[in-house]
Order: sequence, then C-alpha cells, then structure tokens
Amino acid sequence: MTDVQQKDTMQEAPSPTAPKRKAPDSTPGTINFTSRNPPWTYLKLQLIPQPDSPLLQPLDPLSARTYLSSALSQFLGVTGTAIPIDILKIENKGSTSSKPNGVNKYDCVWVRVPRDDGAAVVAAISSWIGGSGSDNGAAWRVCAKGNFLGALVSGSGSDLFDP
Repeated sequence: MTDVQQKDTMQEAPSPTAPKRKAPDSTPGTINFTSRNPPWTYLKLQLIPQPDSPLLQPLDPLSARTYLSSALSQFLGVTGTAIPIDILKIENKGSTSSKPNGVNKYDCVWVRVPRDDGAAVVAAISSWIGGSGSDNGAAWRVCAKGNFLGALVSGSGSDLFDP
C-alpha cells in the first residue's frame, strides 16, 4: 500500500469531544446603539394668531425670541428667562417650504432647549397667550417634541438648515 492509500483507509472518525468550527458569517452583524440621556429636546412650534386679532407680521428671529422669552417669564419668572433656547429655523407662511394647500398656513419655529428644561418650556409655551398691544394676540402651538431632531423632521432633515 502506498502512503496515500494507507491514510485513506486509516481515517479516524471525529471524536465527540472535539469542538466544532463554525463557518464565519459573510454578512456583518447589526450594531445597536442606545442613547439614554440625550442633551437636548427639540420642539416644533407654530405661532397662531387669535381669531379676533388682525394678522401678525411674518415671524423673524427677534420677535420669535421675544415671544418665547415672554412665555417663559410669565410662567416661570426670572428662572424661565434663564433657560437657554436656540432657534434653529423659522418657516414663514409665505416661504417656499410652506405647503400650498394651506396645511401649514402659520409661521413655524424649530427650537432646541436643554433636555432637563424641556417639560417646563412646553408647559410655559403652550399656556401663553400674548402679543404686541391689546388688540392683537398670538399663542404657541407645540406641533412636535422629541429628544432627537431626526425623529421630528420628515425625510432626511437636510432641508432644515437651508436658508
């Protein structure tokens, strides 16, 4: 017998205690990531004029900041005015981002506040009715609230920061 034939006839059965080798996966595994304490709360707010008041001027950053500060001051006092609010975007009802069928006929503001102050800001803003002068008024409507901006924006969110 040759050496090759001898090896073929003398093959041993695998031992039951030998570990089996698993073939490597050809596809990469899924990675799950959980953020337990996001630092920010994002809000989408609409400025709604009162029914008996004339139309408001288009919203600009200064008037949005004034309305937001007024709501926080009225609800929380000096502590409320100390809450930092970042205005991310203002959508005016006449802008190209508004929907033509009238669904989005009010000015919208996207803001960012610290997560710990989010509940207080929502309570202050949703209970505020104010404006400039006694004959016209406005109120904020909280359209969306979340700890991640991407969850609030429909689509990819790439148009949120466009001028």
